[in-house]
Amino acid sequence: MCLPTQIETSGQISVLRLSNLSSLDHNSKISCTAENIVGEKESSLLLDILCTFSIALSYTFPGNPEPQLQWFLDDKAVTEGLFIMTMIHDITEREYHGCLQLDSPTHLNNGRYKLSAKNKFGSDEREVKAHFMRKPWDGEELNVVGFFRKSICFVMPQVYVVVGIAAVAFTGFLLMLVILKFGGNSKFGIKGKTPDLFLHWWFPSFGDGRLLKGTLLFLSVFPLLPVVQHIKRHNIVLKRELGEGAFGKVFLAECYNLSPDQEKILVAVKTLKEASENARKDFHREAELLTNLQHEHIVTFYGVCVESDPLIMVFEYMKHGDLNKFLRAHGPDAVLMSEGQTTRPVELTQSQMLHIAQQIASGMVYLASQHFVHRDLATRNCLVGENLLVKIGDFGMSRDVYSTDYYRVGGHTMLPIRWMPPESIMYRKFTTESDVWSLGVVLWEIFTYGKQPWYQLSNNEVIECITQGRVLQRPRTCPKEVYDLMLGCWQREPHMRLNIKEIHALLLNLAKASPVYLDILG
Repeated sequence: MCLPTQIETSGQISVLRLSNLSSLDHNSKISCTAENIVGEKESSLLLDILCTFSIALSYTFPGNPEPQLQWFLDDKAVTEGLFIMTMIHDITEREYHGCLQLDSPTHLNNGRYKLSAKNKFGSDEREVKAHFMRKPWDGEELNVVGFFRKSICFVMPQVYVVVGIAAVAFTGFLLMLVILKFGGNSKFGIKGKTPDLFLHWWFPSFGDGRLLKGTLLFLSVFPLLPVVQHIKRHNIVLKRELGEGAFGKVFLAECYNLSPDQEKILVAVKTLKEASENARKDFHREAELLTNLQHEHIVTFYGVCVESDPLIMVFEYMKHGDLNKFLRAHGPDAVLMSEGQTTRPVELTQSQMLHIAQQIASGMVYLASQHFVHRDLATRNCLVGENLLVKIGDFGMSRDVYSTDYYRVGGHTMLPIRWMPPESIMYRKFTTESDVWSLGVVLWEIFTYGKQPWYQLSNNEVIECITQGRVLQRPRTCPKEVYDLMLGCWQREPHMRLNIKEIHALLLNLAKASPVYLDILG
């Protein structure tokens, strides 16, 4: 939102003039408050911004060295210029993100678009059929990629938009399954991997320049990209600081207009201290990733606020904090750990420990299904809410608060070696199987009420023990069945370790065998 350039006042009338507005300001709320000795009055309105539009055919793929790109329209090479050009938005260590941007496309731009990419290791191509506008002399409705028939250039019933998006989303899901099943052969980059070209296009307005009533119509041939929710800064009210990490600070806050059922809810707000370009790119990549992770045992990510610095991420607030502190506060040494507390808190029971463990395993099953490797699973990176609800989540504070849990390598890299398997320590190899090893260590933490793994050894001694095949001893309160499960997680050969689904099923059965009483939280 731009700043007002002028305010004119005449008697009881005030005029606010805005300049340099864009389509991003559409539906923004403008409020005006007037106050005198009698009281105050507020009025507001939503901006209705008229604008033209552009369309982007986007791609994402790994490639090393950087591939040469060529776009084709109906098998003819696209000549790029002022109104059609290839844009590269982001280059990471292994991936390129960009699009073919078309400004104000017409029926002349309709057709079959193909992107060809090649480097010295090979080549690959993907194509998509795009239909932007019907011909002036053609009375037929617009047909977008054959998924649904609709005129995007002219006014249409809103129900068709919903049906169209659902049809495209379903088709994209089917294609995603095909890609996951048959996309193993490849020619590009490290280890000869093929680039996955995710071609998609979007229509932020009608062809005549009018916005689609605040609706963003997003179509995709391959898996849909996440849509990160943007939260207005004036809807976030900070309450108190919860902690600080290398990235910035975490605050408890109230967030308004986030839930249709509640006027305001408590949230945890993570701020970005560094405002460099790389930090901002990492911020946006993390937001897209977190938007894709939706599970009952993964901390809910609500969205971002990027109106001004500092950049903000908004998460659900978990009342009882991180699991490691919670375990220590409800263990036999709780009085030793407390500051001035004389009354002994209620200790966690074995059934409650199993209840905690199976929730974490459930979250890890989900992450594995999303082909997501956590790399730093530990009780310090799990959070506890009401009624002993446990979720996996990392605000990035643990590397500062639990600095002794990490081994500094090369000045900057911090490795949680006490939770890492031999292949991760020696070769920096992280997989779902390495997460299984870490889950075994998390079980050990739970049944020792939050003790540090190998607490009697230095970091170098821990590395020596793990690489030589030694494992943690059975905790005093741990059932044999659970310790056998830990040993199944700590097999030296990754393929010999228990499957994450097997672990969850075993823990779930053990937890059901002993009912959980939740009055520990009052």
